[in-house]
Amino acid sequence: MSEPKNDKASDKDKPAADAKPPEDQISVSHGSVQINGQTIPYIATAGTIVLKEEDDENKNGPQAKATIFFVAYTRSDIDDHTRRPLTFSFNGGPGSSSVWLHLGVLGPKRVELDPEGQPLPPPYRLVNNEFSLLDTTDLVFIDPVSTGYSRAVPGEKPNQFHQFSKDIETVGEFIRLYTSRAGRWTSPKFLIGESYGTTRAAGVSDYLQQRHGMFFNGLMLVSSILDFQTVGFEPGNDLPPMVHLPTYTATAWYHKRLEPALQRDLQATLAEVERFATTDYALALLQGDQLPAAERERIASALARYTGLSADFILRSDLRINIFHFCKELLRDQQRTVGRLDTRYTGIDRHAVGERFEYDPSYSAIQGPYSAALNDYVRRELKFESDLPYEILTGKVWPWNYDKHTNRYVNVADNLRTAMSHNPYLKVIVANGYFDLATPYMATKYTFSHLGIDQSLRENITMTYYPAGHMMYVQRASLAQLKDDLAQFVRTAVPNPQHD
Repeated sequence: MSEPKNDKASDKDKPAADAKPPEDQISVSHGSVQINGQTIPYIATAGTIVLKEEDDENKNGPQAKATIFFVAYTRSDIDDHTRRPLTFSFNGGPGSSSVWLHLGVLGPKRVELDPEGQPLPPPYRLVNNEFSLLDTTDLVFIDPVSTGYSRAVPGEKPNQFHQFSKDIETVGEFIRLYTSRAGRWTSPKFLIGESYGTTRAAGVSDYLQQRHGMFFNGLMLVSSILDFQTVGFEPGNDLPPMVHLPTYTATAWYHKRLEPALQRDLQATLAEVERFATTDYALALLQGDQLPAAERERIASALARYTGLSADFILRSDLRINIFHFCKELLRDQQRTVGRLDTRYTGIDRHAVGERFEYDPSYSAIQGPYSAALNDYVRRELKFESDLPYEILTGKVWPWNYDKHTNRYVNVADNLRTAMSHNPYLKVIVANGYFDLATPYMATKYTFSHLGIDQSLRENITMTYYPAGHMMYVQRASLAQLKDDLAQFVRTAVPNPQHD
């Protein structure tokens, strides 16, 4: 048995007594972006802000805990920014930097991909982002501790920040600090998060309302996950197979593995599958081993028709199709796998046997372009210098501590309900990709239909759908639609916004 660990910092972790305290490092530059034929000038601020915490036992005042890297874009041809919308953005993981929303959809530059989101040959580059949201709102991109260039200060253990509650508190405190320093408390304010970033957004909005009285105009949730039970493929949890089924169908449709009648109209096919999933299939799953043999065969045949898999495979899976089994099985006869983040992408494993793919081809397609583009951009154009590695999507935050959710599924849906109940003006838009198996669209529909929110607030929630995956914006047509949807959302959530 190993010796028990001491939670206190060891002597080697403690900063030297004469060590210089960490300081903010800020770089300011200027640029412009062409959006709808209009030139939008902006000030770009990139750097690290020292985040401090008060400690009643420490007589020396607030102590530095972490340095948070951020990039902010402020439209510079606006006289009164107190009426100008301000949006704080982060991605998920946990362990992801803000690069995906930053260089994928919102910022003034975007990574150049082909129209369907496939990478071009290296070297990679950025192009003017004509779909940037900067014409509508100022933007602040936040990298949580241990992602991007954000780090715990010397003497502080990084894993204290790799925690559900501490992460929400840290990001929330950065937002409070930035808002105060920038003089933006009276600006209309928004949060936009992607994937686990939507979990964070629900928590941060509730935290800032309760702790600092900071009320938001809107939350933009991209590829949302608020209730982790919907994606937990574990024995006894029959929810994931049901809510993943329509995405299995969409994937089979994209790769032309369905019968002709189901290949004609994706929307009509998905509507049929959703009805089946919430009626016959749900009832069959609930019966478990009590399901009659004849009914088991019927359900397996229907699932085979809707997924492109064989009825025999489905029966051997006990009618419960695991996400990774599906990604490996659908195109096994072609010795190809399909992606998890975006099932339009295909990969090649060493062997066609096995239960899981070797890698997610939809992540591999974007990892290189986004990594190279960010590392060049931050130095060349944003003028921020650091020899630290920019942690695009790091495993250093694992194991992530879900603290109060330990031994149960993480569910922040009630945090969102609370925030909306306390602030009835809070609007929410949820962007869903049809080919996203990481956060399937029907899982999101299920979560929001079980939000328990008052009838009077339900119209505050908008659902949008795109013919792409988790990062739906890598596909050009979906990017254009997403920009229009988000811009319209901001305009309707803000009375008399200053954006023109």
